[in-house]
Amino acid sequence: MANVSIIGSEKSGRTSLAAKLGKKGTESDITLYNFVKGTDIYSFVDAIGYPSSIKSLINAINLSDISLVCVPATGLNSQVGECIVALDLLGNKRGIFVITMSDKSNPMALSELTEKIKAITKGTNLEKWESVPVSTTTFEGLETLKEKIFSLADEAKKANAALNDLPPRIMVDHFFNVTGIGTVVLGVVMQGTIKVHDQFTLFPVKRPAEVRSIQSNDVDMKTAPAGTRVGLALKGVQSKEFDRGYILSKDESVASKFTLQCRLSKFTQPLGVGDTVHLFAGLQDMPATISSISVGGKDATQAQAGSECTVVIATQKDVAYNKNDRFLIAQLNNPKQRFVAGCALA
Repeated sequence: MANVSIIGSEKSGRTSLAAKLGKKGTESDITLYNFVKGTDIYSFVDAIGYPSSIKSLINAINLSDISLVCVPATGLNSQVGECIVALDLLGNKRGIFVITMSDKSNPMALSELTEKIKAITKGTNLEKWESVPVSTTTFEGLETLKEKIFSLADEAKKANAALNDLPPRIMVDHFFNVTGIGTVVLGVVMQGTIKVHDQFTLFPVKRPAEVRSIQSNDVDMKTAPAGTRVGLALKGVQSKEFDRGYILSKDESVASKFTLQCRLSKFTQPLGVGDTVHLFAGLQDMPATISSISVGGKDATQAQAGSECTVVIATQKDVAYNKNDRFLIAQLNNPKQRFVAGCALA
């Protein structure tokens, strides 16, 4: 199985592309589409709430192994740039630039746009990503895009297989009650292999939960390895106790104060002590305050764009995390560039 985010600017044609790649499923501020190829299941996540909400963008990225960045043939814009910054700060390494509505352009203009994409991504995690022109009207390039997705999915499946023996960890994105079944959650097995009757704890609220049944793409399963998008019927916990981004695992760290090693975007404003920001941890997000900054081992009042620093940050509520998680600091009211820094635990 492979999970693929479809992101890009508001009028980039990303939702039309998603509809051509899979069958629509769960819909909220992110919409899920599913496609089956033999024994392989592909789950596409359309960040339909973006750009008005960056939460849906981050949710789509963090639920996925692969990202498709939709760039309209008319050219690059600030929203595409924001998507590139987010992917780079989060360390994403697999993806494709999809030049959409290619039927409204010409080969020379498409080639020039491809070169512009190469130029702005130079030095980022995205600099080796290919660009594929696609039209959802004439279907030109669609099969080429699918083959490239399948190739990246093979890489993702190998990487996920290496995580199968780790302690199980499920990141939850939707939750609800089903008559006759009880609490059902949707999410992705981030690591490990889960089994029916497994006992977990729901973090950060620390509530016990048992897996009653497992489904993937409406098919019952006894086990689900890393990378699988699952629907779980749970015993011992109610849907009202969930929030998006909560983690089901055997053991999880929980805190509301962090020391983070951060890399600031070169396009952001300076980050200062006392700043009120927004912290993203997986699918969890909450307001936070910067209480101290050090640059090069020395205390500082600010960190400049493009620099590296260590910050101490306090959140307004508990966060569930493990040592390998990536964090993202954002300033939601910045009209030009909302993503400030990508971070790891110091």
